[in-house]
Amino acid sequence: MGKKNPRRSLTPEFTAKIVERCRRGDRSVGQVAKDFDLTETTVRDWVKQAEPMRANATA
Repeated sequence: MGKKNPRRSLTPEFTAKIVERCRRGDRSVGQVAKDFDLTETTVRDWVKQAEPMRANATA
């Protein structure tokens, strides 16, 4: 049986960096996820969660 990858503890700063890279538009969400060894679903969830914060920041 193969080794199981330990669960990573990701900081808010790291997730914000990933969201920002997705918003730039020069790489797809899937490409950003692959670059950081993350699932596309996780990255999409982070981007969705960040939307309300972005709307509040511009209001």
